[in-house]
Order: sequence, then C-alpha cells, then structure tokens
Amino acid sequence: MAADTTETAAPGRETGDSLAHIEAGLDALETSAEPETGRLRSVAASAIPPLVAVVLILAVWQALYAAKFWPDWKLPGPSQVFSSLKDAYSNGDVWPAVRHSISHGAVGFGASVAIGTPLGLLVGRIKAVRAGIGPILSGLQSLPSVAWVPPALMFFGPTPAMLYTVVLLGAVPSIAVGVVSGLDQVPPLYLRVGRNLGARGLASVRHVLLPAALPGYLAGLRQGWAFAWRSLLAAEIIVQSASLGHSLGFLLKNAQDTNDMAGAFAAIVLILAVGVAVNQLLFVPLERRVLRARGLA
Repeated sequence: MAADTTETAAPGRETGDSLAHIEAGLDALETSAEPETGRLRSVAASAIPPLVAVVLILAVWQALYAAKFWPDWKLPGPSQVFSSLKDAYSNGDVWPAVRHSISHGAVGFGASVAIGTPLGLLVGRIKAVRAGIGPILSGLQSLPSVAWVPPALMFFGPTPAMLYTVVLLGAVPSIAVGVVSGLDQVPPLYLRVGRNLGARGLASVRHVLLPAALPGYLAGLRQGWAFAWRSLLAAEIIVQSASLGHSLGFLLKNAQDTNDMAGAFAAIVLILAVGVAVNQLLFVPLERRVLRARGLA
C-alpha cells in the first residue's frame, strides 16, 4: 500500500512541477511584454501631441496664406518656407550655421554652468552672500539679455568673447537661482544625518546638498539653456562679423537685409528646431531619470 501511495503521488508532483514551470513561463512572457508595451505607449504619448500641434499650426498657417489677408512677401506659405529651407540646405548654408551656433552655445552654456553652480551654492548656503547678491541675481534674471550686447561689443569688439560674455550674463543668474531654489527645498534633517555620517564641508555639498537639490537644479539648468540660446541668437543677429562665422543669427539677419520673409521664417524654423532638440534629447531624459529615481514617474 505504501508503495502504491508513493507511485501515485509521484505523477501528481510531476504534474504540479510542470504546471509551475508553465506558470513561470507565462509570468516571464507577461513581464517581458509589459515593458515593451509601456515603452511604445510612452513614445506614442510623447510624440503624437507635438505632431498634432505642428499639423494644426501648419493648417492654420496655410489657411491664412490661402485667404490672402497679406501679400506673399509679408506672409509666405509653408511650401515657400520649405522651399527656401531646401535651397539653403542645397547651398551648404544650413549645417555651417547650425554648427557655429551650437558650438558657441555649448561653450557659453558650459561656462555658465561652471560659474553659476558654485555661485548658487554660495548664495544658498551663506546668509550674508544671499542678502547681498540674491537681489542682484533676481534683477539680472529679469534683465533682457539683448541689453548686454552693446557694452559687450564695445568692450570686446565683434569677437567670440563678446558672444560668450552675453551668454554668461544671460544664463549664469538663472542657473544660480535654480541652485538656490533647489537648496531651499532640502530638509534640514538631511544635513544633520549627513553630518552624523561624516559628510561635512565639500563632502556634504557633493553627497547631500546637490543630490537633494537636483530637481530644482535641473530646472535652473533648463532655464539657463533657454536664456543662453536666446542671448546667443540676439548677439548673432545684432553683430555681424567674419570672426563670428556663418551662424543662424547671420541667416536671419541676412534674410531681413534682403527682405526675404520666407528665408527669415526658414531661419526661425532652424533656431526653433535646435532649441526643441536640445530640450527633448538632453533635459527631458535627465528630468525623467531624476523623477523616476525618486519614485515620481
């Protein structure tokens, strides 16, 4: 009887094991499929709304052009702007202009980050510095960046140093204010815990303050890039020089000088495309990664 019980129990165990393997396989399929579906949905959710917005803008633009409220030289149609952009690309004007502007913007923004980050830490952590410099940073942040172009031009002449100066004066205040805003949101408990664990001085800044203030810091960086890009284009439009190279601002200014409205819109499209690309390829993934690390996305 005992032997029979053992023999009848063994097939039951085998059946249970096989069912467990099947269930495990189904679970693995579900878990592997869910991330794929989630990624596709996130890509669609992030790509479809901008595409719909672009289509609507082009439709309204085309309707206004077809209604002939203004002559062609005042309001060209989307097809004319696209043709002008295509001609500029064929003439080899697009990539040199984009490359010059992006390189100047990257250097200026990098220098702004290197200056604005420690400045924001000083303002955010030292009360005397905050009382003295804090209002000045707020005032500089509200000052139009184009106001710095004439004095920078008179001081440096039409050189890249003039461009970088305008970019720095436009971006550094925003980055520093972003750091201060992030530091203001750090709970004091974090610093006390860090001190108990031996994090003091620069170690406290590196391992406690900056990680805790990262969301506000990223917001300041994004705003700093926006100010840097606008400051750079303002300087490129106002100042024309061979030493500054063939830039996007030069394309826009040249279109104005030749009364080429289609070319002006084409240059604006390029400027907008660079700004959107930097935001979507750099800042949006960084922000999503930080929020996901904190369980907020």
